[in-house]
Amino acid sequence: MKYDKVKYKVYDWKNWMVLHWILNPGLAFNELILGQRMPKVTLEDKTIDKPRFERSFVPCPHCETLHDGRTWSIENGTAFKNWFGLYCKNCGNIIPCLINGLSFLTLLITFPIWGWFRSYLKAKWLEKQPKRYENINIEQVPNLFGKKNWIKSGLSWGLCMFVLMSVFNIQTISFGTLLVEFIIWMVAGLSFGYMMKVFFNQAIHKKNKNTTS
Repeated sequence: MKYDKVKYKVYDWKNWMVLHWILNPGLAFNELILGQRMPKVTLEDKTIDKPRFERSFVPCPHCETLHDGRTWSIENGTAFKNWFGLYCKNCGNIIPCLINGLSFLTLLITFPIWGWFRSYLKAKWLEKQPKRYENINIEQVPNLFGKKNWIKSGLSWGLCMFVLMSVFNIQTISFGTLLVEFIIWMVAGLSFGYMMKVFFNQAIHKKNKNTTS
């Protein structure tokens, strides 16, 4: 599928934010347990003067439909349970997604267990998808990193990473060590939230030289 690179900025695995999804081991939990997925390709419309999260689109390589990125959200009940990829409600096919490095290793090692049931599980999953997308409303999706939401989102991310990386690590049982790591993850979470706020809320500001001259 070809993209108009004059109109769209293409985000794929070579972008640092997308690469973070692949390399961060903590995100394996999101993929394997929650079913949260990152599409292989995301497009950012450079001609729309709105925050970035409102001008992000996910292309379907099968029917070439451009889906608003807010289609997959908590408010629409579609943010999770996407274990086999993102469902295209237009053609019924699956939009390819990236896979986290730790997720890949986990699935590879456990393949002898779940591999026998993969086709059956995928068919049952695909059968349930159309109903999940019947009442999609992208206008109801809030900006998770807008105004003060970035603080809540950042702290939530930091808490999740603390639980995954520290509490479940048998080498960091002592209360003092856990407290230090908790503070570190909270600070990291706030930094992450602010960084996402700047990224997702950046709008295109058109030059006004022609109008002022």
